[in-house]
Amino acid sequence: MTDIAANLARIQARIAEATARANRPAGSVTLVAVSKTNPAEAVAAALAAGQMVFGENRVQEAAGKFPPLRPAWPALRLHIIGGLQTNKARDAVRIADVIESLDRPKLATALAEAMAKEGRAPEMLVQVNTGEEPQKAGVPRAEAEGFLRACREEWGLPVRGLMCIPPAEEDPRPHFHYLAELAGRHALPVLSMGMSADFEAAIACGATHVRVGSAIFGARG
Repeated sequence: MTDIAANLARIQARIAEATARANRPAGSVTLVAVSKTNPAEAVAAALAAGQMVFGENRVQEAAGKFPPLRPAWPALRLHIIGGLQTNKARDAVRIADVIESLDRPKLATALAEAMAKEGRAPEMLVQVNTGEEPQKAGVPRAEAEGFLRACREEWGLPVRGLMCIPPAEEDPRPHFHYLAELAGRHALPVLSMGMSADFEAAIACGATHVRVGSAIFGARG
């Protein structure tokens, strides 16, 4: 657990350097520490080191891990970053501060209904499948603009930005540039893009949030 604090310091230093290289204001990039599959003790160690923003793939895992930590850490913010099933929408709305994986009409409907029932409105990001990969979640590029409009106008969802996961074998920068341009056209301030291997490139392309897991918590088995 002592490594987590040191790892966080290294990643934060790299984020600061990449932000400066991109001539962007200091502190304009938020680190989302991806704690999926790691125990609550690892999250507590990161919290003790000053990290307040976390990302989880599975709602059920997050529900067991984060609510008990909130009383002691009221500044904690939880992002749901994995593919979200409609039957988990209400749980996600109940526990999350940000849902990054909004990607289809059925889920948009489920989230709108869940917000009404729970009386909570987490911020939402539309996930775009920038590489058109059939195995990945995300709205296709051709449908992204229409889906964004519908999320706001038809479902009344609090969409604040976009998220993507570029193809692993490709240069991520064209995907990051595309997402930044799309966000600009729709006046969306949040861009969640970049992971352990490419977050510095993402910052150069305008990322406001980078999602880093293994470089903080270690490789998962």
